[in-house]
Amino acid sequence: MTEPKTLADRIEDVLPQTQCTKCGYKGCRPYAEAIASGEANINQCPPGGAEGIRRLSSVTGRPVIPLNPVNGFERPRAVAFIDESLCIGCTLCIQACPVDAIMGAAKQMHTIIPADCTGCDLCVPACPVDCIVMYPVTESTGWNAWTQAQADEARDRHDFRLARLIREREENDARLAAKAHAKAAAVERLSPENDAEQAEKERKRQIIAAAMERARQRAEADKNK
Repeated sequence: MTEPKTLADRIEDVLPQTQCTKCGYKGCRPYAEAIASGEANINQCPPGGAEGIRRLSSVTGRPVIPLNPVNGFERPRAVAFIDESLCIGCTLCIQACPVDAIMGAAKQMHTIIPADCTGCDLCVPACPVDCIVMYPVTESTGWNAWTQAQADEARDRHDFRLARLIREREENDARLAAKAHAKAAAVERLSPENDAEQAEKERKRQIIAAAMERARQRAEADKNK
């Protein structure tokens, strides 16, 4: 039996999924949860614009109000463009893109996948050489410049990216933990012949134990995010 959708689920369903953070939250889902809890208002999403506010109003029952200019203004949809002659291949834009719409590798030229770009512009401030610009690709604004199908696809890419990042972090943590355990075992196998060697063994053991404890605390903090 399918679980009924929560209010946050239904709110998230009507957000444009650009993941631009202009609402003041780290993405569409955190913003949806903030609206559902009463922490945020329904007029903080510039990409959704006036139509987005009406959609949020219909879900939450809150009155329609103007878009908050503190969060930005309703504009035509834009797509990022990288000047390949200036790109230094630093990968910072790739790391900033919430939907994996940038192709490239370290020290190699990067390029935007226009069909996947949500226009969030998070890559622009991330670029240290200012080689990224946003070009408007529509005359219409808000939901008139964006379709539900595009929003659904962007949401899937965003969720896939988050799952990938979590998997990569867990795999890296597992590799580091295995190395730490191997080093700890190697230290335990040492047979000191004098006080100085015993002190050195204990020093190494404490360093490894401290590193393993830090890793444990980081893993625990990630679980609680």
